[in-house]
Amino acid sequence: MSANLAKPFVKWAGGKTQLLSEIDKYLSIACSSRRNITYVESFVGGGAVLFWALQKYPNIERAIINDINPDLISAYKAVKYAPTELLQILERFQKEYFLRDEVERKEYYLSQRDIYNNISASSDVERAAYFIFLNKTCFNGLYRVNSKGVFNVPHGRYNAPTICDYDTILSDSCILQNVEILCGDFNATMDFASPDTLYYLDPPYKPITKTSSFCAYTSMGFDDSDQMRLRSFCGGLTEHEARFILSNSDVAETGLNEGFFDNLYMDYNIRRVAASRMINSKADKRGKLSELLISNIQ
Repeated sequence: MSANLAKPFVKWAGGKTQLLSEIDKYLSIACSSRRNITYVESFVGGGAVLFWALQKYPNIERAIINDINPDLISAYKAVKYAPTELLQILERFQKEYFLRDEVERKEYYLSQRDIYNNISASSDVERAAYFIFLNKTCFNGLYRVNSKGVFNVPHGRYNAPTICDYDTILSDSCILQNVEILCGDFNATMDFASPDTLYYLDPPYKPITKTSSFCAYTSMGFDDSDQMRLRSFCGGLTEHEARFILSNSDVAETGLNEGFFDNLYMDYNIRRVAASRMINSKADKRGKLSELLISNIQ
């Protein structure tokens, strides 16, 4: 399977596929100025930028991905090390799901969600399969847990979700053979900082309304103190002469700490770009939003 078909194997809130052309403006500058690049994603999420960058820039000689979500990272490892076994389990889930009508599909989804939450799967690969199945069939591909770490996203109504995506998983497995996969706090990835290192940082976004929050990827969340820790992290990268590109929400026009990011990153380049976000449960609240791209790349 060609690695050139690689793309995210999960849906992810705030995925960057639609912003790749804007992010690539920074990637192209950074990747054209160095021969041997180490590429780091400290919050890998769905990996849209990862798969794009590794296919487009052959001078990226080393890549490291990290996320604090252990089940997401386990899924990446399953795709890398055991794609055939993973696909066999996903094929079973897909067949069982499609044999049911709409009501029965919801019941099947809820039963699989209970298994995922209440027992340890017999293997890491099986748990990764549950994770991918739930991602493909839950509402809007959200990953959300409560304070006890319980995945609680409701069923999504899709006519024919692609639960077992052979081409994508095999292509991603090919790409991931040359990627180091870590699980932990983003601060740990500071160890890779050097003048030849390029970081892409896509943290859980700061909410743009009092009721919107998609930071519950773990039971710990990601609050303003974490956003400020991330700013200090970026300062450390700059001291090591590493380059970074960071994405976040644009709160400037929301009335909620509207100067938060402009003040926090006043020493760096801040660009506003338009993105379509479909994550809101209410259709009239979806549409074009302004997002931030922040970088120390000139």
